Amino acid sequence: MQREVKGEKARKKLPCAGEDIDVSICIVNFNTRDELDGCIASLERGASLITFEVIVVDNASIDGSPHMVRTKYPWVKLIVNERNIGFAAGCNQAMLHSSGRYIMLLNPDTVVHDGAIEKLVRFMDEHPGVAIVGPKLLNPDGTLQYSCRAFPTLLTGLFRNTPLERLFPSNKPTKEYLLKNHSHEEPMEVDWLSGAAMLVRRDAIRTVGMLDEGYFMYCEDVDWCWRMRKAGFKVFYVPSAIVTHAIGKSSDQLFVPMLIHRHRSMLRFYFKNYRRMLPLIFAPLIVLGIGIRLFGALSKVALSRIMLKWRHWIENAFRRKRQTQ
Repeated sequence: MQREVKGEKARKKLPCAGEDIDVSICIVNFNTRDELDGCIASLERGASLITFEVIVVDNASIDGSPHMVRTKYPWVKLIVNERNIGFAAGCNQAMLHSSGRYIMLLNPDTVVHDGAIEKLVRFMDEHPGVAIVGPKLLNPDGTLQYSCRAFPTLLTGLFRNTPLERLFPSNKPTKEYLLKNHSHEEPMEVDWLSGAAMLVRRDAIRTVGMLDEGYFMYCEDVDWCWRMRKAGFKVFYVPSAIVTHAIGKSSDQLFVPMLIHRHRSMLRFYFKNYRRMLPLIFAPLIVLGIGIRLFGALSKVALSRIMLKWRHWIENAFRRKRQTQ
């Protein structure tokens, strides 16, 4: 199956579920062929006792990802885009072609552990008021990723991933944001979950709507959970289901553009969801703060690249000197 679905179509309402598929697993891929291969291979182990379909949306990869899917996994539904339409739009594209009673968003740089999806489905079946559940995410070295979080606050933006966090690594705003004072070994209701791996109730999506395509990348998962909770649904973290996630395999390929998209998404989330909750005077301060964060991040990237080039220049100079001696 190879086709491009335009953005106008991606804004249509999600269709009703089919009769015989439990989960539609939606994967948006961009130049992560090898990781995508491992992800799909893990799904049969991760969902062996339920019925599922896999829908891969490829956002104009040039690494042979579509060919790999066609030849190695012909049972996968494949949608190939001629350009990179972003994560949110790609997920919506996949959802419009889905028929499962649940929809799972899954990054291509993940490996699903045995029985993980079944555990998420069982939890959803037993808790009809829950709209979204997420598994425990692990780094490739087995350490915990803080994939369930509280909604960000102004203090979160001040400390998280800034020089202040390095000066005060145990600061309270970051701990509260990452839920570090909570056990990550028991199910718990949370504000939001990482879109790297989340199972979503189809009926809740039909009520609240699909992902906001105004987010090209980042914050679309925070926004979706925000909207679900505003509509009266619950969001839960279920650590008995485990998925390994190698963060950034796609985004690191275009690091600087992704930094810009991340900060644009922060601004969009604030103006969309927080603007009416805070005094008007905070608006220019938020814009300024996010701008400073972006400038700092870009400066750090530029400095590291300058230092790398300088080191290579010195190494080459010493090498040439030794060769002439």
